[in-house]
Order: sequence, then structure tokens, then C-alpha cells
Amino acid sequence: MKQETTPKECPITSKHIKVALVGQPNVGKSMLINSISNAHLHVGNFSGVTVDKTEVLFDYKGYKFTVVDLPGTYAFTDYTIEERVTHDYLCAEEYDIIINVVDSTNLEKNLQLTSELLTMSKKLVIALNMSDEAQKEGIEIDADYMSELLNIPCVKVSAAAKTGIEDLVNAVISKFESTKNEPKLIFSEAVEEEIEKIVSYLKHHNYQPVNSYRNVAINLLKENKKTYEKLHDNPIWTELQPLLIEASKHIELHHNTDDIKEAFAEEYAAFNRGIVAEVVKQTKVVKNRSLTEKIDAILIHPVFGIPIFLFFMWGLFQLTFTLGNIPMDWIDSFFGWLGDVVAPTISNDDVRSLIVDGIIGGVGAVVLFTPNIIILFIGIALLETTGYMSRVAFLLDGFFHKFGLHGQSFIPLVTGFGCSIPAYMSARILKNDRDRLLTLFIIGFMSCGARLPVYVLFTGAFFAQSMAGNILFGIYISGAILGLIFAKILKLTAFKGVDEPFVMEMPKYRLPSFKLIWHTVLTQTIMYLKKAGTFIAGAAMLIWFLSNYPHNLELEKAYSVKIEKAGTAQEKMALQNKLAQEELGDSYLGKIGKFTEPLFTPLGFDWKMNVALQAGLAAKEVVVSTLGVLYSMGGSVDETSKSLAENIRKHIPFASAVAFIVVIMIYLPCLAATTVFAREAGSWKYAVYLFIFTSVVAYVLAFIAYRVTLLIT
Repeated sequence: MKQETTPKECPITSKHIKVALVGQPNVGKSMLINSISNAHLHVGNFSGVTVDKTEVLFDYKGYKFTVVDLPGTYAFTDYTIEERVTHDYLCAEEYDIIINVVDSTNLEKNLQLTSELLTMSKKLVIALNMSDEAQKEGIEIDADYMSELLNIPCVKVSAAAKTGIEDLVNAVISKFESTKNEPKLIFSEAVEEEIEKIVSYLKHHNYQPVNSYRNVAINLLKENKKTYEKLHDNPIWTELQPLLIEASKHIELHHNTDDIKEAFAEEYAAFNRGIVAEVVKQTKVVKNRSLTEKIDAILIHPVFGIPIFLFFMWGLFQLTFTLGNIPMDWIDSFFGWLGDVVAPTISNDDVRSLIVDGIIGGVGAVVLFTPNIIILFIGIALLETTGYMSRVAFLLDGFFHKFGLHGQSFIPLVTGFGCSIPAYMSARILKNDRDRLLTLFIIGFMSCGARLPVYVLFTGAFFAQSMAGNILFGIYISGAILGLIFAKILKLTAFKGVDEPFVMEMPKYRLPSFKLIWHTVLTQTIMYLKKAGTFIAGAAMLIWFLSNYPHNLELEKAYSVKIEKAGTAQEKMALQNKLAQEELGDSYLGKIGKFTEPLFTPLGFDWKMNVALQAGLAAKEVVVSTLGVLYSMGGSVDETSKSLAENIRKHIPFASAVAFIVVIMIYLPCLAATTVFAREAGSWKYAVYLFIFTSVVAYVLAFIAYRVTLLIT
């Protein structure tokens, strides 16, 4: 690199750039300084210690540079004197930009320091040193793509061969002149969730950070002493401390450790493995591969990886149906017994019907499917805690891009199979607004656990148990495929834009953590049961009221005379069922269903199915309890009808059932999830768009499904 001559000193001017040169030991920092020809070196000691302080002063393109060569450090800690000098300088001294020198032949190890520097909210340039040696070893690094992934310049250099030096200095000038952009350092979902909580708290209490809210939140989670000291005397500390304790517990549980520093070390390592997986290609065969690499060679194989993943998911849904059905009879019997015990203790007919048919029957119909929900949650938690889910996201990245989605979108989409609410929240990991909004719109196609009871009910009603698991798997996969298709349509229309690259964390493979799985499954199951015991119980009571009132006294009187005159028990039962059917048709619920029936007739729905779908807008679990209330009172129901599934099979044609499932798969998620969607999307107008989008798509596809099923059956 040609240098401008004189001056040897570098006064503080508007055209002055002060650079902190940082890197691990033996990455060639000193050689890099020496390769800057005609530079003037100042050598002394850092204040208070005997560690050498080397400064390089030179001029280039009208700028006066001061480069401070900081002692080599493996991590951003302060254990040794050298580490403390580097740590304190970067945290406390004035400088404009950091050049992080890394060894290109050992990128993953060197990125340990880099990933920590990314949290500092400082301008940063990465010098990929020893690039010539890396090339000899068959290591190819895509520096341009790495720059996109990290949102910071990455420049290939060789201090020994004196190549790339001018490019590096030009990159420093360009970065200095540009506005500060946050680098893309994304942690796991658990850590990002806690960072978001702390950032929201600090903003709410108008705390003014030195760097950024995110930087403060990360330092607090990492238990940084200086950050703790700065906030300790602040009035917000009293409320902030319990928040930090809970956050640490959550992160430690996620990593199966009781040391938060160990948890963050794994977070950084996972991020670094993700970068290496994306930007490094090994053109020469490496003989000694790690166990993780050997497993990855199979599980994320470009040809066999996706079929293996689909097999795992198929097995999960088979277990969900097969094992989940075993305790269902016990739960069903329990609620039947409970209704029989409670009924004789209540003399008032209306109150007895409310308690037995409305509350016990409605809630019982939802609780019945808890075993299926638990098995599904366990399966997803197993795939996540072993580290496999992140691999699948990496594996599907190229495939997802064909549909306009991000590989990183996989995490919220898979989370959507459990519950849409955390799925919408986890879409925050997508920093590009278009990508995040597109993912939010597609999450609903991933059938949440609340839809599972409806699927299990209908597959159990129309298919043999040996086939039901396959049908269930088919429903879930069909929803996912539809989601991808409509993602492409939305990407070409409403969400046009350039795809943004990302780094997917690649955690090490771990044995399943029973403690973490227990915590995850227990939390989600309790959430499900709370909905069953509160919100859904209220909805069941409302459905009961609407289906029982107003009373038609004249109709009841007329039928009571007919029933008394009936000659046989069979005739009496038929008249009682006919009365129940007519009363239901005259009820508020019947009037609502019949008013909307013409709209749904092309789909083969009767008014009862209409009502169930409309109730499902509140919560999908209510669909089952609503069907339980409505079809248990059908005109042809007799004492041989042992379960709701049998009533469904008797009263709903197969083609109508198929169309009904299609609507359940696609239409708007529950009210709680829709509220979270609006919050994450940034406006309620997006919730309106989602309602219109899902309603139109559900109606059109259900109509097609109904007509096709009629043709082939």
C-alpha cells in the first residue's frame, strides 16, 4: 500500500481515525502492522501495567490514522493482565473503529472473540488474515457473504504476503464514514426472549444507555460487573434484579447448566458454527472429523436430510395418535362418571344442564385430547433440545428461499405446530421487516396444538385407528405445503423485496435434557389446561346458553302431550330427540347458524358446523366442545351413540368433513394468538389483512376439497 509522506505525528483532527486492533494471540497482528509500509511505530506501556503498547501512525487518502495494537486475548474477559488491558481499553477508551484480526485457517476458534465484540455496538471491520495459508489448506472463505451475514465488512488479507492491506484500510475508511449499523448477532430463542424483556423494561423506565439497550441487556445477562455497578444505584434496580434472576434461570435451564457464563459460551459457539457452516468450504478432505460432523454428514445430507426429517415427523404424529388414544377412554369415562355423579345433586333442570352438558361436557371434550397434546409437545421439545431443529433450519434454507422464506423462518414455523402465540413471538429473530411479516402470515398454516383435538376427532370418526396416524401426518404436512405455496404468492405480491442472509446457530448435539423437556412440556400443557378450565369453560357456557334459550313453552307443552301418549320407549325417545332438535333450531345459536347457512352451503356445512367454526374464532379447542354440545342433541341420536365421534360420523357427510378440516387448517387462529400477531406485526391493520386473507383462502380451498371429494367418493 502506497503511503503519503509526513507527518509522522497524528494530531486529533476531523480527518483522524483511531483504530483498536484486536485479535487472539498468534493471529498475525504485529505482522499486519509491519506490512503497512512507511508506518511510524510508537512503543510504550499501557497505563499502570508493564504490557507493551504499540501505536502505528500513518496517513492515507487525506486521513490520519492511529492504530493501537491491543494485547492478544482469546475471549472478552479480564482474567489475565493482557486480557484486562484489552477489555478495559475497549470498554473505557475513546476510539473510532475496531479491526478484529482473525486466523483464516482456524476461523471457528477465532470467532469466539469476534462474536463477543459484536455485542459492543462499536464500528467493526474483520481482517481475515492468513488467507494465503487457508487457500493452501483447501479452505475457501466467502468474505462477501460473511459481510452480508454479519452486517460488517470482512476483508481477506495476508500480512506475510502483504496482500489485501489496501482493501482493509479502504474498508475502515468506508465504515468510518458510514452511519453505525448494528451487527447481526442473533442468539437462541430463549436468550432473545430475555433480551427483549430487559430492553422493553429499560425503555419503559427511560434508562439512557451509553451504547445501546441491547448491549446493556446482554451485559446484564452475562453478569458484567461494570454494567451491574452502573445500574446498582439506579432506582430501577429493585424491579430489574428479580427480572434478571428469572432470565438467568430460564437461560441456564435451556442450556442444562447452572453457570450463565457457560450458557453464553455455548451461545457464541453455536453462532460461530453457524457462520462457519455458511461461509467456509473445505476443498480438501479432512481425515479426523468430530462426532458432530459425522452425525451432520447424515442428518443434514443434501439428498437424504429432508427425507430423514420427514420420517421423524411422521413417527411423531404416529405416536401422537397411537399412544395418545390409550388414556383417552379413561379421561372420557371420568368425565362421564363425573356428569352422572353431579347430575342427581342438582334439582333445577336448567342449572343441571348448564353444569353437566355445558361445563363438564364442554371442558371434558377439550381435556380429552391432553395426552395427544403432551406427546406432540414432547416430540418437538426433543428435536429442539438435541440440537436437531437448528440443523433442519440450515438444511431447509435453500429450499425455503425458493418459496420466498428464510431458513431462519423454520424456527417460528415449527414452533407453530405447538402454539401460534410463542411462534409469533419467536418471529422476532427475523430482523428484516418483510421477512418477519411474511413469516407471521404463514405461521397460521402450521396447525397448532389447539387444532389437534379437531383433527383427532374427525380422523377417529372416519378412519380406522391403523390409518388415523397417517391421515393426521398428512393433514399437518398439507398445511405446511400450503403455507409454502402461499408464502411464494405473498412474496411475489405483497412482500416484494430482496432476501436477507442470516446466521443460524448450530449448537452441539446433546443428549435430551429431561429437566428442560419437563419444563417446556409442563408450561405448555398447563397453558392448554388453563384455557380449558377458564376461557373454554366460559365459551362452553356461552354456547350452552345460546343453544338452550329462548325456551319455546308451547312447543315443549305440545311434545310433552305426545310423549305421554307414546306407546313404546322407542317412540318416546324419538319424540324427545325431535323436540331437542326443534328447540335447538329455535335457539339463539340455531338462528345464528341458520342465518349464515346459505354462505356455507356450497361447502356442504349444516348450521351446526357453521356455529362451531364461528366459535373457533375465540379458541380452536372450543370447536370440539361446541360440536359436543350441538351433536349430542341431534334428532337421530339414541342410546347406542357412545361418543361424539360416532355422532359426527352419523350426522356429517365425509365430503363435508374434509371441507371442514380444510377450513380448520387455514382460517384465523384463536383470539389470543391474533392479538399477539397484531402486536408483533406492529398494527391491527395487519390482523384485518390476516382475517381477510385466511378467510378467502380457507373458503376457496374448502370448496375445491368438497367438490373433489364428492367426485371421487
